[in-house]
Formats: sequence, C-alpha cells, structure tokens
Amino acid sequence: MYYLFDGTYLGFLSCVFESFERKESNIIPLMQEDYQIALFSETRTIVTDNRKALRVQKGLQARVGKVEAMDFYRAFLSEDRKAWLASFFIVCQIFSGRADIRQDYGDEHVLYFSQILKKVSRERHRMKAFIRFSKSSDGLFFALVEPDFNVLPLISDFFRKRYADMPWLIYDMKRKYGLLFDTRQVGEVQLSPEEVQDATMPSIAIEMDERDELFQRLWKQYYTSTNIEARKNMKLHLQHVPRRYWKYLVEKK
Repeated sequence: MYYLFDGTYLGFLSCVFESFERKESNIIPLMQEDYQIALFSETRTIVTDNRKALRVQKGLQARVGKVEAMDFYRAFLSEDRKAWLASFFIVCQIFSGRADIRQDYGDEHVLYFSQILKKVSRERHRMKAFIRFSKSSDGLFFALVEPDFNVLPLISDFFRKRYADMPWLIYDMKRKYGLLFDTRQVGEVQLSPEEVQDATMPSIAIEMDERDELFQRLWKQYYTSTNIEARKNMKLHLQHVPRRYWKYLVEKK
C-alpha cells in the first residue's frame, strides 16, 4: 500500500505512526506529487500530525538513542526515495523489537541506508568548506549554493556559531530557499524569481561593499601563490573539489 504524505519529515514520521495504529504492513511512503496512478494499488493519504510524529521520534530516541535517531532525519534530507523506503523499513523493524537492525548489513535496506548517510555527511562537510560569502553594501554576507542533498538544516548551527557576529544568508538555488541569520536567530527565507536573478549577478543588481572585490582579489592571489605547479594532481583535486562546486568558489572564477 502507498502512504501519500506531504514530503516533510514530520509527515514521514506520521506515516510510521499510522502504519502501526492501523496494523498495516508492506507500506511504501511516497510524496503525493510523486505518485502515479497504478492499477490494483491501494493508497492512503496521510495527514501530517505533529503530535503523532513527535511520539514516533521520542520512541526512536528511547530505543536507539538521540544520535542514532537523528540519522533518520539526515537520511530523509537526501531526498532519495529509495532511502526513504529503507528508513521506513528500519524504523518499523526497530519498533517491532529489532533495535540492532542497523548492524545487519546483509539486509539491502540497512546497507543502502548506511551508504546514503555517508553521502549526506560528505556533502555536509563540503558545504562547510566550500561556501564563500560576498558582502553587500548593507552589511549582509550572502552565499549561493547548490548541494546534491538538502543539507542546509545540517549546517545551520555550524555557521551560526562560527559567524555569530555578522548577518548572513546562505541560499540553496536548487531548492529555492535559504537560511538567514540576523545575529540573533536563524530563519528560513524564500526569494522571489527577481531576487534570485539579482543574487546570481551581484556585480550588477546588488550594490556590493567597495572592499569586497579587493578581498576576492586577495583571496585569488593567495590561492595562486600557494599552488605548487610541479605538485599539481588534477585527478586528486577533483576528488576533493568536484567541478559542480566551482562556479560558486571565488578562487575558481
């Protein structure tokens, strides 16, 4: 049976709650917009219930601990539908008494779940390393990104602590939302198509801080001066800094 939900993590956890409450098995959680009508397939629309979702989350924490329970949220942010199915299977197994299910790498769901977690973690670390801020004339530091996975929620705390004394905006061009920090708290924002276009051409549409170009030039010079041509290994370099990140890296422009 297909459980159709709204695509949020709380909606996903609501699917888990409903499957146990209704005693229904062989469930496939699916976003409503992803579902394509199929003959002989049953569907049930699951309404997100925060209370039920939090009960599931607390239940997970009680059985496997807070850190491991958080892994299911990280896997969900991969936006990988196969990972969602693997997560759903593992969570149901945990609530059925198999708290150690994640050690069974012979199970295809467990193996895939482990692999996707590593990919999400790697992307999170890359975002911490590759984000480059530019400064506008009003004092806002902004950065544009296009991560493979929806990792902004996983790097929010890192940047809030690291740049606690400056306002910044990190905007995900792929998912059309960003995180805005006003030196007090972090909030989620969405830009209009016009604002997004302006942000992609800051030299034209956004009045930049007069020193920003100087800082970018100095950073490029530093990058060039520390690069030893004789030891250049492009293959290794691409493994650590894939080309898809280059367009937002000052030193690559």
